[in-house]
Formats: sequence, C-alpha cells, structure tokens
Amino acid sequence: MYRVYWAMSLETKNAKTERFIQVMAVLGPCYPDHRPLLDYSSPFQLLVATVLAAQCTDAAVNLVTPVLFSRFPDCNALAEAPLAELEGIVHSTGFFRAKAYNIKALSRQIRDKHQGVIPCTMEELTALPGTGRKTASVVLSTCFGVPAIIVDTHFSRVTNRLGFASSGRPEEIEKQIALLAPKGRWIETSHVLNRFGRDVCHARKPGCGGCPVQELCPSSARPSS
Repeated sequence: MYRVYWAMSLETKNAKTERFIQVMAVLGPCYPDHRPLLDYSSPFQLLVATVLAAQCTDAAVNLVTPVLFSRFPDCNALAEAPLAELEGIVHSTGFFRAKAYNIKALSRQIRDKHQGVIPCTMEELTALPGTGRKTASVVLSTCFGVPAIIVDTHFSRVTNRLGFASSGRPEEIEKQIALLAPKGRWIETSHVLNRFGRDVCHARKPGCGGCPVQELCPSSARPSS
C-alpha cells in the first residue's frame, strides 16, 4: 500500500486500472452483498421502489412500500389507483406529486404496452415515466442479471474522489468506469462502491481517518476534500 500524491490527470490508464483493482480487492470483501437495500417481492415492486427512492433514502422508502403494495400490489392495481390516494401514501418520500403520477403512469404503460410484464432492456425501461438509467440499471442487474453500472449520488461521489471518474454526468461516469471494470464485475462494483459511500466516504465529512483505501485515494492527500 502507498499514499497517492500524483496528479490524476497524469496517471496512465494502466496505473489507474491497477489502482482500481487494488481498491476493489480491499473493499470487495467488506461488502459481499450485491443486492439493493430496497424491499421488494417482484421486479415490478423493485421498479416502483427505485422510482420512489429518487432524492430519498432507501430506509424511508421501505417504510412506505409495505403500505403501498398491500393496497396496490401490481401494475393492474396501481394503474387504476386514485392519484390523490397515491400522493398520500408516498408523501414522505418527497416530490410526492411527481412520483405518484409517474408510478401510476408507468403502471398503465406496463399493463397496456407490455402485457403486464416488466421490460428487460435499457431502452424500454427508460421509456417508462420517471425511469432513468439508474433505475433501469437497478432493475436490469437485480432481476435479469444484465451487467450494469448503477450510478447514484454515492457511486458518483466515490468514483470521483478516488479519481476513477471525472464527471458529474451519470452516463459519462458509466463510460469511465466501464473502461476500468470488467463487464462481469459491473454489478459488484456498483454495490461495493455504493455501500462504501454510504458507510465511510460520506458527502459532507468523509471518514478518511478510518478509510481502508486511504493510501490508494488521491483525494485523501487534499485537505479540502
């Protein structure tokens, strides 16, 4: 292990790849569970829960979805749900009007255009109301085993601090990480770095002092990070 003082812009592709491998070798065993932290019992429920998780914690969503799914368990029920009732149920997740509208609209679209079956391609999923690449990636990787890089705020923060990404745009981050991580390890990489961001590499006050990859992190050498 060694402290990294180099300028990230001067790091070669091979050196960055080697550092990425070392970081994952350290963090991987710390986070062996590569499943979402959201509660669900079907691909449809995971899709809805992930839509609700935008700008909201998974823990808060997990308090809401038991009520939501006990009342409206599938796309047929949610497609016909009274909008005002949906807004009341999901109110605590924030942006409740938009979220209620979107989960009702996506339910109707799944029912009418996909015969009630969750689509299994990025293009079809992102065509659903309120469903971006992050939500689609969660569903594809978890329910269909499709390799996907899941870029949320935690993953974005960690990959930028570690110098593996240099963008705030999710699609650009996906491309940059795809150059470092083998496709077969995209799902693992997504969940490991996400969990690490939640547990250690916090947004406001990262736990650099107890960080297991501090010696491999360019940002740890910068007091302002």
